[in-house]
Amino acid sequence: MEATMSQYFISLPDPSKARGNDSDLSFHSQSAAGFAEELQDALRTTSLFDRWRAKQPDPDAVDAQWGVTDPAATVTGEQKDLRINLVATTTLNSDVFKERLRLLAGHHWELRDVR
Repeated sequence: MEATMSQYFISLPDPSKARGNDSDLSFHSQSAAGFAEELQDALRTTSLFDRWRAKQPDPDAVDAQWGVTDPAATVTGEQKDLRINLVATTTLNSDVFKERLRLLAGHHWELRDVR
């Protein structure tokens, strides 16, 4: 069965606050292109997951489903007034996608639409 491709329309209303609880795992960017690149890397590779897993009390007990990747994922970003809008196209399921965003941006993001 082929994975379904979804488009997630994300808004960062205040990009300077779009940081997770752990600075090692958070966004570091200030620009729309930078946020897009960091999110795209988090979807395509295991680098963010690997850093997060290493911080868990029992890294070997972490469910492998949280480390899945989509090497073909794409993310674009644009600045619109003070907010940054991102469009992520990926086959990752919504739970994994949202968890990656929570690590990167904390609770300072809005899911505007999914197609």
